[in-house]
Amino acid sequence: MAMQRCDPAAFAEQIARGREWVVGMQSGNGGWGAFDAENRHAYMNDIPFADHGAMLDQPTADVTARCLSMLAQLGESESETVRRAYRFLLKEKEKDGSWFGRWGVNYIFGTWGVLSALNAVGLAHGDARIQRAVKWLLSIQNGDGGWGEDPSSYRLDYTSWEPAPSTASQTAWALLGLMAAGEVRHAGVVKGVAYLQRTQEDHGLWEEEHYTGTGFPRVMYSLYHGYSKYFPLMALARFGRISANLKEEEEQNKKSGHKIM
Repeated sequence: MAMQRCDPAAFAEQIARGREWVVGMQSGNGGWGAFDAENRHAYMNDIPFADHGAMLDQPTADVTARCLSMLAQLGESESETVRRAYRFLLKEKEKDGSWFGRWGVNYIFGTWGVLSALNAVGLAHGDARIQRAVKWLLSIQNGDGGWGEDPSSYRLDYTSWEPAPSTASQTAWALLGLMAAGEVRHAGVVKGVAYLQRTQEDHGLWEEEHYTGTGFPRVMYSLYHGYSKYFPLMALARFGRISANLKEEEEQNKKSGHKIM
């Protein structure tokens, strides 16, 4: 994706090879796993040495969203591969409007990825499914303006968000999801941005003690030290860029006598 944004002509061969590999890894249900295709056979978890039931690499919403975003960026919004992935994501939506996150804790992570993918393929921001996800994200925002989620949301007998103190990485995920849904100027987004600005350390980055990376749900979680650095930077940069673009568009429309929402 970086190659395509940087110089698609110069990296055309590499992009084409990468795209071909990704398409070949799509499972029959339209989704993608992280390492394998069609790795959905539940009996594998019954093998005696599968001590924590993590023998599968099933297609998940967060990985599928990344692949769909890439294909959309390459201009394949109408291909059969994209349509299958799109249907998979809509099928995976939770009753509350969120999406499960396999590789980051948890529903905040998954919802961010899917909202970004749906935006990339051109689903209107006013679509009921996007608006429901927006409403869900805003409903779980903490009082300090940030977002947090506890790994206990991975419990087998429970399918929803579990409250936790705000973290820089999870706040960034929520903000990126909301901005992908067109909510750049929503009060909740402004509060989230203020949270990141307020919690930024003197050295310019963020620190967090909570585990927001997922190794194996219900078994092992990871504290990726980069998560609390680059995700907040991504969110703040995107907020600044989109806000500047909106302001410029408003000024141009003001000169021409038009108004934008």
